[in-house]
Amino acid sequence: MSDADDTWSRIQDELRRTVDEGAYELWLASLRLRRLDGGSLVVAAPDERRRLVARRFGRVLQSCAAAVLGPDVKVEVTGTREDDTAQDDAFAPGVDERGRPDLNPKLRFDQFVIGDGNRLAHAAALAVAELPGTAYNPLFIYGPPGVGKTHLLQSIANYLQTYSPQLRVRYTTAERFTNEFLAALHTRDTERFKGTWRANDVLLIDDVQFLASKAKTEEEFFHTFNALYDAGAQLVLTSDRLPRDLDALEDRLRERFEAGLVTDIRHPDHHVRTAILRKRAQQDDIEVADERLFDAIADRIDGSVRELEGALIRVVAYASLTGRPLDADLAEEVLGSLYPGSAARPGSGKQPPTIRQIQEAVCEHFGITVDELLSASRAARVARPRQLAMYLARMHTKASLPAIGQAFAGRNHTTVLHAIKKVEAALGRDGDVDDAVRALTGRLRTDRRD
Repeated sequence: MSDADDTWSRIQDELRRTVDEGAYELWLASLRLRRLDGGSLVVAAPDERRRLVARRFGRVLQSCAAAVLGPDVKVEVTGTREDDTAQDDAFAPGVDERGRPDLNPKLRFDQFVIGDGNRLAHAAALAVAELPGTAYNPLFIYGPPGVGKTHLLQSIANYLQTYSPQLRVRYTTAERFTNEFLAALHTRDTERFKGTWRANDVLLIDDVQFLASKAKTEEEFFHTFNALYDAGAQLVLTSDRLPRDLDALEDRLRERFEAGLVTDIRHPDHHVRTAILRKRAQQDDIEVADERLFDAIADRIDGSVRELEGALIRVVAYASLTGRPLDADLAEEVLGSLYPGSAARPGSGKQPPTIRQIQEAVCEHFGITVDELLSASRAARVARPRQLAMYLARMHTKASLPAIGQAFAGRNHTTVLHAIKKVEAALGRDGDVDDAVRALTGRLRTDRRD
């Protein structure tokens, strides 16, 4: 065996240790050494796979070659023809229809606060960003609304955009996938739709539970998923619950979701909540007069990160309007009536309200009957109280979205999630909603039995 062949054999051993066996056999085992000349390594890939290998495994080849030959080695991937190199094969990251990255630049790994409730999900997401397609594929992250699932998805996309700009990365939501597919059906342009979605190296899909009960969209997503997976592309999906609990999805799609790593994100504990608030204050250059402000807010808000940050914004806005310093006393004053207390904490000696008690309290507050609340009526006098009741059930009980939906005459979990998001969006902007939540939360707290 020549020195060059021996070196290439050592690089192949590094590749086997770095990627999983399936990925190696499918994409890298067919690589052949073409030339090793000083600090330059040229390997040949089958013509039909050359571009994908260069895009997907270029960094892996580089790191493995560097482990054997040193950090200054330069790696090229060619096809079967000598002049067929991959150097001109640059693909832009996924962008929206306006040509701009469809990402929030603030949602990065270094801005994600790690705690016991999200440690595994964060570690898995970072591993995927560092070695897409070779770590966990697919990666499925589930948890309640507002705990950081979207933050992790966009962190992956932002990381890849910075460190692997040659990869085609697309972040989107299941709702947007559905809308684009329906538009393609309407315009009879499904082939272009398939070409767009199946040409990605990394696909990040938020809220896959919205695919439920949409037969044609499920079918198309199933084939898109398979095409990308078979091509070695990385898939990351989020949902509000486990794949096996997505009852309205077809079994074959749930099985695909469960084929990789499934991990959850839970509500943050008090320590993580205060850290999130500190980081948000630093991000927005908010000058805090008293660090106890963060503890005061974290004591009041033990739900979603979105609600936590919303509470901070309210306190900051009040300080700006009144000229008062940002301290714990101000937080207690601003949030005391709106968030008099969350569901019973351990050791409180109190029991959280039941969903039925919440429904009855809402009905009495708005002057409607429980039968009306649970009816199919979409009249505003009934729909808004129903949304508030669902929101309060989520905030003050440990019931899952499907369980809340069942308590509201068997409604779908997506209806419950929509209601929660509507109320969250209105808080701080609609005085009537603020007053209703404040009054009902106070009543529920008072009515709790020892």
